[in-house]
Amino acid sequence: MLTQLTIHNFAIVRFLELDLRNGMSCVTGETGAGKSIAIDALGLCLGERADAGMLRHGSDKAEVIAHFNIENNPNAQQWLQANELDMQDECILRRVITSEGRSRAYINGTPVPLAQLKQVGNTLINIHGQHAHQLLLKPEYQLTVLDAYANHRGLLDSTRQYYQQWRSLHAERQRLRQAQEQRQARLQLLEYQVQELDEFALQTDEFTAIVAEHTRLANSESLLNDSQFCLQLLDDGDDVTINQLMKKVLDKLEPLGELDPSLKNIAQMLQDARIQIEESHYELRSYLDHLEIDPARFSEVEIRLSKAMELARKHHVKPEELVEKHQQLRSELQELSAADERLQELTVGLQQARDEYLSSAQKLSASRQRYAEELSQQISEQIRQLNMPDGRLEIVFHPQETPTPTASGLDLPEFQVSTNPGQPLQSLAKVASGGELSRISLAIQVITAQRIATPTLIFDEVDVGISGGTASIVGKMLRQLGQSTQVLVVTHLPQVAGHGHQQYLVAKHNDGQQTETSMQLLDESMRLNELARLLGGDQITSNTLANARELLISG
Repeated sequence: MLTQLTIHNFAIVRFLELDLRNGMSCVTGETGAGKSIAIDALGLCLGERADAGMLRHGSDKAEVIAHFNIENNPNAQQWLQANELDMQDECILRRVITSEGRSRAYINGTPVPLAQLKQVGNTLINIHGQHAHQLLLKPEYQLTVLDAYANHRGLLDSTRQYYQQWRSLHAERQRLRQAQEQRQARLQLLEYQVQELDEFALQTDEFTAIVAEHTRLANSESLLNDSQFCLQLLDDGDDVTINQLMKKVLDKLEPLGELDPSLKNIAQMLQDARIQIEESHYELRSYLDHLEIDPARFSEVEIRLSKAMELARKHHVKPEELVEKHQQLRSELQELSAADERLQELTVGLQQARDEYLSSAQKLSASRQRYAEELSQQISEQIRQLNMPDGRLEIVFHPQETPTPTASGLDLPEFQVSTNPGQPLQSLAKVASGGELSRISLAIQVITAQRIATPTLIFDEVDVGISGGTASIVGKMLRQLGQSTQVLVVTHLPQVAGHGHQQYLVAKHNDGQQTETSMQLLDESMRLNELARLLGGDQITSNTLANARELLISG
């Protein structure tokens, strides 16, 4: 339950600290005093949208803090534990808004995103707004009301999950089908291209090797002639050779090293050079022994080189990148070839997903129809007590020849009502007046509130359009609800306020410079005066006080 609400610099509230109790608490005050400000502030703690316009004039920031006792709220405890935000038996929500329009949210002192505020808020409190009777005219809201009463969250979740799975498969199949014609043309081209590259079968780094071999074969005569010339100069010639000259130099220089040791190093260098010349001579002779002029091989290499360059131009890549391009085309061909198989898989999977969805949706429909009858009966009984003695409401399901799958199932329920004897059932929008719609909406909210496991319920001026004896019955209904849960009611009706276990007064003060709103818990004497004011206006008489005392006693 909500135990404390603290508000700083929000709207026209400078500071307000409100301690709340069990049972039914009523909030009253003059028109324009700001009876709903506390609820608006509480909405911030539950993740509602914030903006800088909510700040009190001249303030740098606004802050709202809500304390909840969750000792008997296992849903909230489990959520907090699952999100590592547990704090034993208390949950503290805090929201800060700055003058720049930024906001920060906290749960038990830990910064959190707004989505988490909303999630935990659903386990702590349920707010019924003054415009709920207008929402009741919308088919989707009627469905939400029925589902809230039936409390079949598991069926709703499974139906939504199967629907999303079916929609995902359906969208994928649509994409594949739409691309099928283009895919076939691309597939034929790829098959030809990959086959051509497969037949050519260029290997990694082969092109570089081909270029090198082609260069060697194309210049084989020059290589042969010039290599033979070099071999003659080194040591094979009939005339003077390099090796012979080096030998002569060493024959002269080595003895000189005995005369001058500084020449020994030069002689050693020449000796090393002569060894290198002899090794080069040997390697060059070996090269010439293996060098062949092979016109047939040259023709083969030239043809393969030309083909590689032709394919590279064809695929707009460098010849060195042709192997990588081949792999890319082969992978794309495999993917496109697998698309047809995927289409077949999707057809089977889509049928299975649809069957699973229909099975879940049909179970959901059966649950809705069962609870619709029960809810219709309870609403009818309640509205008869609310000065509609001949009122009757039924939840009607419209049959569909080909139901359209949706995330919420296959049903299109409609709330139909008859308010006068002999009048046929018709949709709420066609039959109910504003006052009747308000009473029907209130009856529905009270009934569904009893089914929702939320420890705190707030009714924000849901009694608009209700007066007199009907208002007294509404007060009794809300008080009865307050026996089992915490109920906070913002009202302008003394007949409702008189049934509260306690009552708070909202007042607006103006010192000529600033306006401020306050809220205080009334003792019995103050409460009598406030009920008398609600009954008779600012002029409080002995009669209005007596009437107020009767209302309070009857409460």
